Amino acid sequence: MTSTFPTISISTERLVLRPFDEDDVPALAEMMNDEQIGAWTDAPQPYSQQAAHRWITEDAPDERTAGRGLSLAVTEFLTQRLVGVIQLARTDWHVRSTELSYIVASWARGEGYASEAALATAQWLFTDQKFERIELRTAADNTASQQVAQKIGCISEGVLRGACIARARAEDETWTEVRTDYIVWSLLPEDIEGAGDQLAEGGGFTSYTDWN
Repeated sequence: MTSTFPTISISTERLVLRPFDEDDVPALAEMMNDEQIGAWTDAPQPYSQQAAHRWITEDAPDERTAGRGLSLAVTEFLTQRLVGVIQLARTDWHVRSTELSYIVASWARGEGYASEAALATAQWLFTDQKFERIELRTAADNTASQQVAQKIGCISEGVLRGACIARARAEDETWTEVRTDYIVWSLLPEDIEGAGDQLAEGGGFTSYTDWN
């Protein structure tokens, strides 16, 4: 029997992580049309509202239903504005392991939102879902993503040589692919001992009952 992640809302001091809905389409499309996101993800560029709608209504729900992962909208608690995305993928329910990634809108960078959202998700996975390992993969030149991994307590395990396809702008403004390395990071429950206090101050976890 395939296991799946439950529908969940995670609250921190400044953020709410929740399921995506169709109202997020314009903000998601705007966020994804960013130079850095284009460089470090495989999202289509330019990223249309049609692509955002399909991902929110079909692709992300299919991943959750199949037990492969979970996508959460990261929003500001006070403004409810979409600031980023947390994704879980390549989930192994027997090993209790999953791969975590994060995206932050250009206007919201430098505020610590990625590390706050990632740490809250990790704490939920370890305490509520009884996971034993979280893996992150960061492109060798993506120093911002590496700093997030280090900030939440991840341990660098090694390098996957030539395993990542990044993108760069060519002189004619088209995207060109560039092969680079992946740095592999891991996070175990003991790596974030004490981090639960931070999450408790923000409100903790809330399960949804009406989200498909």
